[in-house]
Amino acid sequence: MAASTSEERTGIFNLRHLTGERCPACGGTGALRVDSENIDEHFEVEKRTLITECPRCAGTGYVAAAG
Repeated sequence: MAASTSEERTGIFNLRHLTGERCPACGGTGALRVDSENIDEHFEVEKRTLITECPRCAGTGYVAAAG
């Protein structure tokens, strides 16, 4: 039987999940989605979704609880 390593999941949780609240800017996902449409040279509509890290919560999905 192999010895357990420190990299295994131990069930430790992030304290921020208890003291913080979900980020209102990204809804707790940590990512912002921006949909855009562009018309190309053939007059066809190109739809794209840009996914970026939420700047308000730095991608964590949580912000500090209001004191």
